[in-house]
Amino acid sequence: MKKWSVKKYDKSLVSKLSLSCGVSSLTAAVLAAKGYSSSESVMERLELHELSDPFLIKDMKIAADTINKAVEEGVRICVYGDYDCDGVMASVILYSYLTEIGADAEYYIPERSEGYGLNKNAINKLHDDGIELIVTVDNGISAIEEAEYIYSLGMKLIVTDHHQQGDKLPKAEAIIDPHRHDDFSPFKYACGAVIALKLVAALDDGDYTMALEQFGDLAAIATVADIVSLTGENRFIVRYGLKLINNTDRYALIALKEISGLTDKSVDSHSIGFGLGPRINAAGRFGSPKTAMELFLCEEYEKAIEFAQELDTLNNARKSAENNIISEIYSIFDNDPSILRDRVICVCGKGWHHGVIGITASRIMEQFGKPCFIASEENGELRGSARSFGKFSVFEALSAASEVLEKFGGHPAAGGFTIKSGMEDEFRRIINKFARENCNNMPLPELSADMTVTLSELTVENVNGLKVLEPFGTDNEKPLFLIENAEVTDIIPLSGGVHSKLRIKLENVSYEALLFRKSPSALPVQRGDFCDMIVTLDTNTFRSKTSVSIFISDIRKHTFEQDKYFAAFGAFEAHMRGEELPLNYYPVMLPSRETAAAIYKLIPEDGITADNLYFRISSPKLNYCRFCASIEAMRQLGLIVKSSSDEIIRRVKVSKKADLNSAPVLLSIRDKILQE
Repeated sequence: MKKWSVKKYDKSLVSKLSLSCGVSSLTAAVLAAKGYSSSESVMERLELHELSDPFLIKDMKIAADTINKAVEEGVRICVYGDYDCDGVMASVILYSYLTEIGADAEYYIPERSEGYGLNKNAINKLHDDGIELIVTVDNGISAIEEAEYIYSLGMKLIVTDHHQQGDKLPKAEAIIDPHRHDDFSPFKYACGAVIALKLVAALDDGDYTMALEQFGDLAAIATVADIVSLTGENRFIVRYGLKLINNTDRYALIALKEISGLTDKSVDSHSIGFGLGPRINAAGRFGSPKTAMELFLCEEYEKAIEFAQELDTLNNARKSAENNIISEIYSIFDNDPSILRDRVICVCGKGWHHGVIGITASRIMEQFGKPCFIASEENGELRGSARSFGKFSVFEALSAASEVLEKFGGHPAAGGFTIKSGMEDEFRRIINKFARENCNNMPLPELSADMTVTLSELTVENVNGLKVLEPFGTDNEKPLFLIENAEVTDIIPLSGGVHSKLRIKLENVSYEALLFRKSPSALPVQRGDFCDMIVTLDTNTFRSKTSVSIFISDIRKHTFEQDKYFAAFGAFEAHMRGEELPLNYYPVMLPSRETAAAIYKLIPEDGITADNLYFRISSPKLNYCRFCASIEAMRQLGLIVKSSSDEIIRRVKVSKKADLNSAPVLLSIRDKILQE
């Protein structure tokens, strides 16, 4: 469950922004909630009309002059990319431009098995091929040893990258990276493909016209897929690129849209993030990045379709492997529920595909609301990925566990690591010890609404006005709205119960709201309940009539008290981990036999999630801590099972009565009460 919050803003700003920016009142309220206080700040963030001069980036002029001279002299050049979507798009951009102007060029993208960035085996191969100048895209800023090796072989190097600089810069003719400590260019959040596009513009005397017309679509795809900040110049790139994508004559995109089911649909940032991007990334994860590269270089539709279909097959393999790993992790959780009680989830397996470990960690983190570290053993090596949110830093946690790691790296939200042989249990212990000592209040997954929306604001004109905020993405998320105290008049299953449609009444006006990937039985509300919802809004036109569409992100009963819920749940989990609580906590945690029996009887035959069961119990005397203790006692005694995959509890048929008082969780609570 996520913690809800609603942003606070100065309501007096709404009419001011609405008039000065020419936007709807709903849009103005969203802008105020996002921190804008003047029309100037809105225009600066949302209405950028051009990219900054590429030559403002440190070393850009040197790089352009060096490459142009190499082209004129017939020097053999290699564009050296990366196997993810950003790296492939960057490679296509620079390699295509170089070949178009007559350069003697080739490209090299390492396979995932080679690892990220420059490597000596690849450098040797390029040297044998007669390469004299290597130009990296989306990598190279940390290739200190590899750069020295390039020069020892008589070759030269130009680095273009967008990752953070380390303590030392590599040897190179030029190093283009906005994150260089001595770079003072105005925009720091470009992905590798946008840096490549800026280099192409610099090679064309700084004019963006050709670069944007030919490669703006590829830069937009990379920007969304690489999850960089969708503000400033990135926002300009994506808006420009989406127009190209939706009117494309590029065979690669026509084919990719077709196999993604987007041929007759308007492509937006969401379509890229969940449709086009994953298929391009699948090449580097489950096949060869050359497949994606060749797709975007081919000039025949039939060949493009073949490559696109191959990417779709690889993406399906990626999804299958990801789901198989998730299933195995669920089994591990079912066998050892204590892993889920930890402050940080740490789990290890064998033979899990390293190309999807990071994605898997993100999914587990999202489902269970805790930082997640996942590792897999292969050929005697235990490598993993971590994901986090809030104030818990992956990099600091890995640093604390460095004594049991062969190597590690990352930043606060994500990282990679290799655990020393036989040290996985110690790794889990150290990571959770670090969490206990450095993050007493672990971050809670949060859903933050921009504002509470009222009936008078739910107009077609208001909702259509939100489109000026597009495209949505990192740092420019789609607006979320809180709808309070709506009556649920009906709940209808869709797609065989996979999704739900709710009919709601708000101030005696009826609406329909859709909730995807949640069946009616999994909802925390029933007909007749009054609920609160966090939603996104859109409009829909049917038979010439346009109406407001409501899409539910989360829903709960109107009477739900989230502060009490999270405090109680946190206290219960702390007790289960063996952490000490104030002694006056324990008496209110202990359920009576009658309370537990009443809860057990309310579990339906087909099961129910624990939270939904709690929401359906109307007794004010049953605090959530006591409820959790009852559920855990029943699980320990074998009266119920709880599945990690869907978090549903189900009754177990038993042949004899169980003594509730013998449950370890209740015995431990009683022991604490006796210490008072």
